[in-house]
Amino acid sequence: MEDQRGAASQETMDILHDLSQLLNTGLSREQLRACTELIESGVNAEAVAEMKQGLIRKTQPPPVVRSSSPGSDPMQDSEFN
Repeated sequence: MEDQRGAASQETMDILHDLSQLLNTGLSREQLRACTELIESGVNAEAVAEMKQGLIRKTQPPPVVRSSSPGSDPMQDSEFN
């Protein structure tokens, strides 16, 4: 009985991970398991999603803004060389 529950749990996590990959959530299996455990313990699913988004914003470097127009870099202008 315990083996069946463990197998079913693993199959469920495999399916959740596949869905996570298809939706491009960026969650690893461990992160997905942690989110699932939080939700199963009663934490609001939307709160878990907001927490995940907040962590992503804090861990990602700020975007690099690059200019595509020539001459827009003052260090490349002739009067600075």
